[in-house]
Amino acid sequence: MLRNRTAIVLVTALAPAIWGSTYLVTTELLPPDRPLLAGVIRALPAGLLLIAVTRRLPQGSWWWRSLVLGALNIGAFFALLFIAAYRLPGGVAATVGAVQPLLAAGLSAGLLGDRLTLRTVLSGIAGIAGVSLLVLRSNAELDAIGVAAALGGAVVMATGVVLSKRWASPAPLLATTGWQLTAGGLLLLPVALLVEGAPPSHLTGANLLGYGYLALIGAAIAYALWFRGIRALPPTSVAFLGLLSPVVATALGWLALGQDLSPVQGLGALIVLGSLVAAQTQKPRGVQPAPSAPPAQRAQPEPTAGPVAGRPHAS
Repeated sequence: MLRNRTAIVLVTALAPAIWGSTYLVTTELLPPDRPLLAGVIRALPAGLLLIAVTRRLPQGSWWWRSLVLGALNIGAFFALLFIAAYRLPGGVAATVGAVQPLLAAGLSAGLLGDRLTLRTVLSGIAGIAGVSLLVLRSNAELDAIGVAAALGGAVVMATGVVLSKRWASPAPLLATTGWQLTAGGLLLLPVALLVEGAPPSHLTGANLLGYGYLALIGAAIAYALWFRGIRALPPTSVAFLGLLSPVVATALGWLALGQDLSPVQGLGALIVLGSLVAAQTQKPRGVQPAPSAPPAQRAQPEPTAGPVAGRPHAS
């Protein structure tokens, strides 16, 4: 059981680790000053691809649930992240965003009945402190709108994680991931056109490579791993894994771009990793699953989400 949980945690951790490479890809491969366009291309094509592969559309309440989750996890989150990135130094935005695990823990207690433990609170505080040592600079300037946007991004992401756990989708993982990516991309598209204008008329090979990486690796694969983790783990445990992103981003900046890495930053990274270990090794509290029923008494599986209209569903 412990080995299975450890494997799930490690696989889920790949998602924020991949997202930590976004800064490197954006600065080195993408056109400048087009973060919202990058968000749209990252989400919408990946979502449509997953829908085409799974050939599943939402059914019933999952039409509006997919829209809500897509807005929280992707559309609204990307937009708020864009505002925070433009109005705050990156270190300030990352430090404010590091409150997400504590927010997820509080929401889990209110919406899911999970117990908020002292260990979780202390791990969350340590995570914020570690991220601040890792990325925050002494000359960083604060901006009220930027701070509000960064905090709002943490709130919507934490809410998305908890609601994704509360609303357990009956559909396959890739289908549910595709619905959310598509919904988030469609919500972000008009914002990108309004703020940044039409896409560039000419894209280089490096631009296409960068956009392809963000869509296939940074969205389709990473979000599938992330949502799989939410299905299998407590949402607070998943939210803590998000702290890996600034650690990976800093490490890649040091390895690939030759950026300086001070002893204080190294200490911050160790504190973040320590908070992650403390959060993941906490014994889950909750109702133990009931023993499996004999084969003759087992309930029939729940119906899955409906297939694409006009296409019969093979059982």
